Amino acid sequence: MIVRVAEDGDVDAIAALHADSWRRHYRGAYADAYLDGDLDVERRAVWRARFQDRTGTVTIVAEDEQGLIGFVHVVLDDDGHWGSLVDNLHVTSGRRHGGVGTALHTAAVGAVLRQATSPHLYLWVLEQNTAAQRFYRSRGGVHAGTVPVGGDPRRLHGSPNKFRMVWRPVQMS
Repeated sequence: MIVRVAEDGDVDAIAALHADSWRRHYRGAYADAYLDGDLDVERRAVWRARFQDRTGTVTIVAEDEQGLIGFVHVVLDDDGHWGSLVDNLHVTSGRRHGGVGTALHTAAVGAVLRQATSPHLYLWVLEQNTAAQRFYRSRGGVHAGTVPVGGDPRRLHGSPNKFRMVWRPVQMS
C-alpha cells in the first residue's frame, strides 16, 4: 500500500469511491432515491470543484497495485474551536479492517500537525454508523456532541443525527 497526496488524476476514482461508500453506509439516513440517483455525477462535480481550489485543504489517497483503495480529505483550521475537519475518510469495501483507514487517519493527523495552526481535529459521523464510531474511538476520538444531519430534507430519510468526534490535541500514534 502506498499513501500519498492526491493528484488531479485521482479525482474520478475518489468520487466513485465516495459515492459507493455512501451507498453502502448511509442507507437509512439518506433517502434511497438520492443514493440510487445521480450520486456518481454529483460526487464527481463536488470533487472536481474541490480540486480546482485546494487552498487550506489536503486530500490523501491510499492505493495498491489495483488502484485507489481509500482517501481522506482534511479542511485545515476549519473551526476556531474544534480545529481541522476530516471532511471524508472512506475505504473500499474489500479493504476495510486491513489497516487502510488507520494509515489514512495517521496521514491526516500528520498533515494537521505539519500544516494547521491548531493541533485539534474533528469529524462528523452518522449516529447509525457504529462501525465507523468504533474505528474513530480506537484512534483516540471522543464523542463531543450530537446534532441533526442538515441539508436538503428531500435527500434525507427521516431525521438522522450525526456525532462530532474530536481529537484535542491530535497525536501521532
